[in-house]
Parts: sequence; structure tokens; C-alpha cells
Amino acid sequence: MPLHPDLEALLDMVEIATATGKRPLIHQLTPEQARREFDQASAALDLPPVPLPRVEALLIPTRDGARIDARLYAPEPRGAGGLLPVLLHFHSGGFTVGSLDSHAALCSALASRTPCAVLSVAYRLAPEHRFPTAANDAVDALAWLGAHAHALGLDPNRIAVGGDSAGGTLSAMLALAARDDPALPQPCLQILCYAGLSGRTDTDSHRRYGEGYLLDTVTIEWFYAQTLRNEADRTDWRFAPLLAPDHRGVAPALVVLAECDPLYDEGLAYATRLADAGVEVSVLEYAGMVHEFLRMGNIVDDAQLAHGDIAQALARRFAALGVGTEAFGRAA
Repeated sequence: MPLHPDLEALLDMVEIATATGKRPLIHQLTPEQARREFDQASAALDLPPVPLPRVEALLIPTRDGARIDARLYAPEPRGAGGLLPVLLHFHSGGFTVGSLDSHAALCSALASRTPCAVLSVAYRLAPEHRFPTAANDAVDALAWLGAHAHALGLDPNRIAVGGDSAGGTLSAMLALAARDDPALPQPCLQILCYAGLSGRTDTDSHRRYGEGYLLDTVTIEWFYAQTLRNEADRTDWRFAPLLAPDHRGVAPALVVLAECDPLYDEGLAYATRLADAGVEVSVLEYAGMVHEFLRMGNIVDDAQLAHGDIAQALARRFAALGVGTEAFGRAA
């Protein structure tokens, strides 16, 4: 299917703005400038966050003594009922850009639609904090959530992990790390939305969509240059989960793919690798969509459709763990 016409119009506008110097490309900016540009673009492309009765700022301690910001979204006030299931969420941005604010609309939509709590984590960004800092922060966030879930009104036995792009990388890594460490909470579902999984840019989808489809290969390589300490880090399974030696026994997965995305092939390859390892996998592919489309509610209706599909997958998984299905899967 060709590119969605509304996205085609958006990309034409981006091309004109870039050609006239009105909009520099991310790889032409400093990391600080790129972060501001990313957050500003997010606000313009996405719908406003869904109002919720509970939005709470939190701090999560890490293994090196730092504390990272997090934000809890919940469809009911603290203490209003039983323990809520929770999605531990990690944002996109090539480990270099992205924030709690850039993903507020997505996180609040999932909290409202499922309904469940969503804990959004602001892992530390490169180049100030290179690999494996973000991976370590993600593991520390999962451990902290397990230890503090009850105090927050959350159920430590119903934790899903998920994210988009780099956040999907962290989520796939967490599913592997939790499988190998029984001291960590065991995720009940991993949601991998157009995730970076290989550490390479040499697939057919990179060649087809690596220029002119919002996420360019040159930008991906710029993200890698900010994030990685050396070339060997590309093959570390914590950065490239597709290269993990064994995928057996990880949490069930929902793999969300955008058709016109350079990361499409590695996402499909990861779904195949999981299925071959005996892992329960569902794949959702959105025709004519580009990378980051989940946060383009102002541009395409498919963003809202995908939010509903992800919420239904969460609802089904949480329900399978013993919660009545009547409470789940409501539209926002």
C-alpha cells in the first residue's frame, strides 16, 4: 500500500521546510537542540493528553545513585479500588531525544483506554549518558516498580513493559533480562512498537524507507553515534535484542509495525525469532504508516486506531491473569 495521503502531505511539508532552511534535520542539531525540536514537533503532531484523575510525578533511584524522573498515569485516584495492572513505558528518541512530555498523550491514552496505570520512565539520555546507561535505568525501573507497586496501588503480578522505537528496544531487553533474573518482576507482556532491534541499517526496509519517510538512515546513524561507546556495542544484545543468543521463555509479545518504516524488517524478524523460540507473539501492521505514527493523532486516524488495538491487547493479557474482562477495553 502507498504512503497514507495525509502523511505524504506532512512529509512534503517537511521536505520543503528542510530545503528552505526553516527546519533543520535532527542530525544537523546539537542534542540539546534536537530535544527541543522533538518535543515541539510532538506537541504539534499529537492530540492533547487525555485528562485523568491521577497523574503523579515520581523519582526512581538507579544503581549509580542518580534518580530519574517518572510519571504515573492512572484512570482512578489513589486508593479508589483494588490494585491496578500497570504498563511500564519507555519513550522513543534514539536514546538521545524524547521525554515524559513528548509521550504524555500516548501514555494517558493507553491508561484511559485499557484501563490500567502507565508508569512512564525518563531514562537518561545520550551523549551525556551513553550505553548501557539507558538499559541499566530500565532494569532499575522495573526492579523499583516491583518493590513499590503495592504502595502505589499497583499490582506487581500484572506488569507489562512497552515502548516505541528506542523504548521498544528497552522493552525487549527487559523481557530478556527479567527471564534471566528471577529477582526481577516478570513482565506479563512486552509491547514493541516499531522497535530498534538489530543495531544495523542494512535491511531491505532501510533501503526502501531510509530517506524521505521521516526517520532517515543518516539520523539513525547519528543516534548511534551519540549513544554507543564503540562499534562493539552494536552487537550487544542489550542494544540489539535480535542478537540475544536465546529468546525462549520471554514474556508474550505484541509487535507493532509501520509499513513505511526503515525498522520494519527487524521488527518482523524479531517476531519470527520469538515465535520460533515458542513465545506467544501477535503482530499488528499498519499499512501506509511511518515511524512514530502512534504520536500523530493530529495527522492520521490510524494513531487512535492503534492506541485502541494496543489497549485491547493489554486488556486481554491482564484479564487472562484473573481480572474480570468487563473492566477492560473501554474506549477513551
